[in-house]
Parts: sequence; structure tokens; C-alpha cells
Amino acid sequence: MRRADRLFQIVQHLRGGRLVTAQKLGAWLEVSERTIYRDIADLQSTGVPIDGEAGVGYMMREGFDLPPLMFTRDEIVALVAGARMVRAFGGAAMARAADEALVKIGAVLPDTEKDRIARTEIH
Repeated sequence: MRRADRLFQIVQHLRGGRLVTAQKLGAWLEVSERTIYRDIADLQSTGVPIDGEAGVGYMMREGFDLPPLMFTRDEIVALVAGARMVRAFGGAAMARAADEALVKIGAVLPDTEKDRIARTEIH
């Protein structure tokens, strides 16, 4: 995984409003805790509002958000269908990535669109 992708993933995990340890982040991203500590320090130095400390855990301060990506309804349906196919046929690592993508997509959709993706089936 590229470093930029890893930093983005760290931000995504810390946006949940709960403390997340460097150990958990490292296990999820398949890097050492030391790498996570360096990444957190780098994110903080660039202005990302991360609170916490080594050994205790980290979380994002409320109100921080990344710019949204705008997708059409059809693009969202295509992404959801593709993620479900990857989850079903892509192996454990790909299934985990697909699940994470579905969580991110669902987190930013209005309720009316959440219903639509819930009904999206793969035939």
C-alpha cells in the first residue's frame, strides 16, 4: 500500500469518534506500530486534528472532514455492486477492503439512497 493511501485510511478510521490504538491500526494496515506513530505525527504536523497519545489511542476531533466525492446514482450502484462481487469472489483481503468501501459509501449517502443500495442485487 502506498504511504498516501495508508495516511488516508488512518484518517478514515479515526473519523469514527472512538479511540483507536496504534496496534489496531497497524494490524489493519499491515504495518508496525512505529510506522503508525510516525504517520500520526506526520498527519498532526500537517494540521489534521488528531487527539491522543501512544499506548492510549487516537481519535479525530469532531468537525474535521475531507472534501466529498460526488457520484451519480448509477455510479453508486455500480460501486456497490462491484464491491459486493469483490467481497464474494476476491479473497479475504479484498473482501475486507470491499466491506470498508461499502461502509464509507454508506456513511455519506442520504437515507433515500441507502435504501436503493440495500436493494442492489448481483445476478
